[in-house]
Amino acid sequence: MRQLRPAELAAYLQAEHAPVLLDVREPWEWNLCHLPGAILIPMHELPARLQELDKDAETVLICHHGVRSFHAARYLETLGFGNVVNLSGGVAAWADEVDPAMPRY
Repeated sequence: MRQLRPAELAAYLQAEHAPVLLDVREPWEWNLCHLPGAILIPMHELPARLQELDKDAETVLICHHGVRSFHAARYLETLGFGNVVNLSGGVAAWADEVDPAMPRY
């Protein structure tokens, strides 16, 4: 699985790449802050909501610090998702490296 740091993802998005940004945090976390264009499917809901995802689409998984998203990405890989990427450091690192105005928790 690929891993991207927030600054790398920001540059990737600015280059007009359009991966699916899949946030696997809880709704209360999402309500505090999230990346523009991301979709929310909490990690525990993934098994029941797989039909909402495209196995062939490049999918960047996002969480608070990059741990839950790493495990969720591994899970998707075991199900045949071939192009998953983990946002290393999560939204906490995004706030540090890309968007200092993003709320932190």
